[in-house]
Amino acid sequence: MKKNDFVEYVIHDVLKLLPQVTARPMFGGYGVYQAGVFFAIIVDDVLYFKVDDTNRADYEKLGSEQFFYPTKKGPMPMAYWNVPEEVMEDHKKAAAWAKKSIAIKKAKK
Repeated sequence: MKKNDFVEYVIHDVLKLLPQVTARPMFGGYGVYQAGVFFAIIVDDVLYFKVDDTNRADYEKLGSEQFFYPTKKGPMPMAYWNVPEEVMEDHKKAAAWAKKSIAIKKAKK
């Protein structure tokens, strides 16, 4: 499989403060996991974290946009929002935002 530089950047730089972060190819993009918990996606070199009512305002405040998955019936909104550049550049903030997304996924189980 071909190495994706953006995925490597996310795993080894943006999220370097979180242990056990991995990525796997899925549906033309990548799923991002922390200790086996799926909490983010990467599509077209854009990182999206899982979002719900507990953290949506943080994303809206910084101008993030929701991910829409293309389908034959038109774009389908997904519960993932792009991670703002200022968050990606701050390792502590990126880890904190990721932890909120991980908590969302764990709460849904």
